[in-house]
Amino acid sequence: MIRNIYKKIVAETALFTVELVLVLLLFVVCIIGFLYLGNEISDGNNLGIDEKAFAFAGDLRSPEINSFIQFITFFASRHFLTPAALLLCAYFLFIRKHRWYTLKVPVVALGSILLNLVMKFFFDRQRPLSPLVEASGLSFPSGHSMVAASFYGLLIYLVWQNVERPALRYTLVALIAVFIFFIGFSRIYLRVHYATDVLAGFAAGFLWVIIGISLLRRIERYTRKEIAPVVEDEILTGNE
Repeated sequence: MIRNIYKKIVAETALFTVELVLVLLLFVVCIIGFLYLGNEISDGNNLGIDEKAFAFAGDLRSPEINSFIQFITFFASRHFLTPAALLLCAYFLFIRKHRWYTLKVPVVALGSILLNLVMKFFFDRQRPLSPLVEASGLSFPSGHSMVAASFYGLLIYLVWQNVERPALRYTLVALIAVFIFFIGFSRIYLRVHYATDVLAGFAAGFLWVIIGISLLRRIERYTRKEIAPVVEDEILTGNE
């Protein structure tokens, strides 16, 4: 019995350590990647990856892939994400009754949109020429990519926290990650963003998820510590 408990504690500790290392690694990679790309764009440098990505996307172009790309890119548009976020909030508010998850959805989603607008204004990069679809606004970082990384990155976090079966959890995380990649690629394929815009959007989006969730978890733990003594005092007073 004691041996089983010990093994369980060791396994959970090892898993937590691996998760923490992976999150910290992703955090560092995103920071370095975004700072590098932002510095190159601010200096007006043209990175070879942009033209190579456009050339690769151009070689793939066909009516079937055009339809697929239009379908994929829709899932990072406001027309989809707004009702999706509201439905997710309603699910955690009324069905799961988890108010902190309900708070995380709008903080991550709305926060990433506002942050993206600020960064676009700061970098002031114009969009690529000859887009395949109509697009307005500035280019760096990609709004679709950043919102996709933050919103669907939040879904990865929720899946990881709530899906108990390891096989299903890993499968869902992998599928969502691939979906995020395709959303970013769709912006390059449609020539509404450079590859560097997309990479920077991914980096900023994942950074925002990590920072947002970390801050909200700290606030959640703090409020629980503050509320607990008050509840205990009320119980004791009631008993008297």
